[in-house]
Amino acid sequence: MKTTVAFVCVHNSCRSQMAEGWAKKLGSDILEVYSAGTENYPEVKPLAVEVMEEAGVDMSGHKPKLLSDIPAELDILITMGCNVECPFVPNKQREDWGLDDPSGGPIEDFRETSKLIEEKVKELILRVKNGEW
Repeated sequence: MKTTVAFVCVHNSCRSQMAEGWAKKLGSDILEVYSAGTENYPEVKPLAVEVMEEAGVDMSGHKPKLLSDIPAELDILITMGCNVECPFVPNKQREDWGLDDPSGGPIEDFRETSKLIEEKVKELILRVKNGEW
């Protein structure tokens, strides 16, 4: 059985989408991956899609989702550092990654954020495989 993980942010338009993309690419064998936001947003940030494409992760079909669009119970809930109190989503483990939002900045900021998220997702996968979660 796979471990369910959701990455949550305010708009589900950048960091949480990148995390979903990396987790699906790197951990689809052990993770059932979701992402969501606490507020509606019209699209995934084009620069986020572009830098993930550069890294070999296709997010072209991704759309922002709300918490109501993901499972009601999760094994792991990861917030991205939005300084937002998310509505309670039942989970076994919760962690905040404290990542700055690159939105509004240059593409280099998006690339840096993507690399940070990739490393954090790799660490998460290792922890799940090692039974730490």
